[in-house]
Amino acid sequence: MIPVYDEDGTIVAEVEANTNLDYWDGHNYTCGHTGRHRGLTQLESGEYVIIHSTQWVGERDYGEIVTPAAALAEILRSRNLELLDQFPDLAALRERTIKKERVRA
Repeated sequence: MIPVYDEDGTIVAEVEANTNLDYWDGHNYTCGHTGRHRGLTQLESGEYVIIHSTQWVGERDYGEIVTPAAALAEILRSRNLELLDQFPDLAALRERTIKKERVRA
């Protein structure tokens, strides 16, 4: 289990490890940094958690609570749009954001 910390450094939850935000860079699955991986999950409370995992000795995996906008940004950055099927409220947020951009253009 991965500990999830709030902004004060207090453990507020534990989540299962995953790396669903990683992407294939042609050689490895990565989040863009050697030996580091990211995943996204949602707590029962509805809060989103970015899971940071590492392959580096001496470093520990951890989770951090993020806003829905930050969670959506991580999905878009990873290009794993299939995750939007798992998080329909983030898919709706994406649609609202896209519509706003179309109106401005």
